[in-house]
Amino acid sequence: MSQQPHPAESTSPENTAPISPEEALAAAAVAEADELAALSNEVSTLKAQNANLAEQYLRAKAEAENTRRRAEDEMGKARKFAVESFADSLLAVADSLEAGLAIQEATREQLREGSEATLKQLKSALERHKVLEIAPAAGSKFDPHQHQAISMVPADQEANTVVSVLQKGYLIADRVLRPALVTVAAPK
Repeated sequence: MSQQPHPAESTSPENTAPISPEEALAAAAVAEADELAALSNEVSTLKAQNANLAEQYLRAKAEAENTRRRAEDEMGKARKFAVESFADSLLAVADSLEAGLAIQEATREQLREGSEATLKQLKSALERHKVLEIAPAAGSKFDPHQHQAISMVPADQEANTVVSVLQKGYLIADRVLRPALVTVAAPK
């Protein structure tokens, strides 16, 4: 004997009870309410994230502005006090010159000795601050980047070479501060 399923236990669609329009509207309303709650929750989360990002942006902007301002202040101080060390080195030279001039009855030898010592101090101060002489030797190749030719003279040496130095030039940190004034051998 076979047993037939009870009509209430049947899973076929024709055996399910129809839903009334009121129940369908209620189910749709519940689904809409759930969806609205989920969307409202998502909007709240997004607003909180937006406020957090806006605060982070303002903090980053303020930090960037403070960094820029500090950098400007440091650059201003660096410009203002850049020559402080150099000037300090030159004070000893000024003191030596004043001491030499204070001697009323100095002999030629004393004046010469004092001048040489003061010049040595000056050269030392300049070298300490990377101010180096440009004094090309006679016969060295003319370099237009470091030398300025005052005249070309006939000479018994190769053309475009230095014959004599009229005024020394100076470099400061590999940059020409003043070119050396030189006479150059003319082509034969």
